[in-house]
Amino acid sequence: MEERTVVPQRAQKSPGFAGVLGLIPFGIGAFYNGQWAKGLLYLVVGSGLISAMAHHSSGPFVPLLFTGFFFYQIFDNVQSAKAINAAAAGQAPSPAAQALPEIPSAGSIFWGIVLIVLGVGLIMANFEIISYDRLFDFWPVAVIVIGLKLVLDSVARSKNGQ
Repeated sequence: MEERTVVPQRAQKSPGFAGVLGLIPFGIGAFYNGQWAKGLLYLVVGSGLISAMAHHSSGPFVPLLFTGFFFYQIFDNVQSAKAINAAAAGQAPSPAAQALPEIPSAGSIFWGIVLIVLGVGLIMANFEIISYDRLFDFWPVAVIVIGLKLVLDSVARSKNGQ
């Protein structure tokens, strides 16, 4: 009879290396993890935040957003690499990877419209059609609209008996 030796599989992605690549805030860590869409999103968001910091004085708001984004993407790259390794080993993902549940599709186009409006506003500000100062004066309106959507969704669910 032939004996087979099982060689433990080497981890596919290094969480430490993914975190170090996250120090470059343009999606490099996500690209390393094979998450191309997320990497492109990080590239666009990081570039937009840097552009917003360079083209106007927004006070501490945009630099704080950039700092939060910077640390978030490092953390996300490390957790994604751990989840990829766990999935390759046939294990359940770590509790940190399970902390955020999958968002079910509700068939609503609300978030798409919010992103389109935000993008159009930022492009108009980049081309100086509107002022950055005026654009960021109205950011609380976005919070109000999102809050109203959440309340209306909750009322609709309670009426449907869910």
